Amino acid sequence: MDYSILVSHEPNKIILERRTLADDAFTDDSVLMKLSYSAISAGTECAWLSGNANNAGNTFPYYPGYSSAGIIEKVGKNVKSFAPGDKVIAWNVGHLSHIVLSEEAARQRLYKIQEENISLKEAAFGYISTFPMLGIRKLQIEMGESVMIAGLGILGQLAVQFARLRGAYPVLACDMDPARRALALKMGADMVFDPSAEDFIEQVIKATNGKKVNAVVEVTGKAIALRQALKYTARMGRIVLTGCTRVPEGVIDFYRDVHLTGISIIGGHTSTRPSVDSRTGAWTHLDDLRTWSSFLSSKRVDMASLITRTLSPKDAQEVYTMLLTTKNPPLGLVFDWSTIA
Repeated sequence: MDYSILVSHEPNKIILERRTLADDAFTDDSVLMKLSYSAISAGTECAWLSGNANNAGNTFPYYPGYSSAGIIEKVGKNVKSFAPGDKVIAWNVGHLSHIVLSEEAARQRLYKIQEENISLKEAAFGYISTFPMLGIRKLQIEMGESVMIAGLGILGQLAVQFARLRGAYPVLACDMDPARRALALKMGADMVFDPSAEDFIEQVIKATNGKKVNAVVEVTGKAIALRQALKYTARMGRIVLTGCTRVPEGVIDFYRDVHLTGISIIGGHTSTRPSVDSRTGAWTHLDDLRTWSSFLSSKRVDMASLITRTLSPKDAQEVYTMLLTTKNPPLGLVFDWSTIA
């Protein structure tokens, strides 16, 4: 069987390759998934494609893509966990049209969607959506605590919604892009701010009646944003690092801004999750996907408004060039694999 896959053999270049599965690739213990959509994670994928500083050891070929959705097309006779026609969310499988997994691997990389009213296009963002969920969980927000979402890409926009679901008030958000700030208000932010404003810190402190912010979701991955957050976070407050800091830049006065204030800085990378059993402040991928799906199905989370462009994998080079060279690229980009003949 032939399938298509996106692959980069050198920095900043990506192509769509046609490949053939080996005759013995599918066995009695295999699951064949046909991808419908795969979401683009612009920050992570572009960092790897460009050979960013924190990824200096990258090797090629590089296969981007780690959040997608599709349908189980075929299963081996020994498979019990999946059946043809099952709608699934997949992670860490790449941007490709089909994939064959063992049943054991499928249980580790596929989540079977239970709800009927979730589109596969929205479902393609399921795995990505669990990242800000983890950040919000790690902060252990109490009802009525103020929260700032710093950075309003797709993760930040989702974090705004999750903070509201957690009972945060007010939910504050900041980004230099006015369009993203406007979208955050639609997503449920109570107030938005421009972090490039000279009096940005003073504005945020005033919005909390001088108390400063109890908890911060830092999604920019920029050292300057963390330094700002340390200025407007309350004593004994918490900051979770959800954005990936790709460039180790800047200086922080840890004695003045962390030690004396008692502020907790929490690593929020998805790799810190438990692999088996969920616990307070850290749930497994599967449990968070189950929660996200129920929120989406019950309209507690708006995913559709965050999906702005549906693209063909045939145009991948143009898409990634745009992402690598545009300061504020569009949110919610997704590849439609039905466009591949």
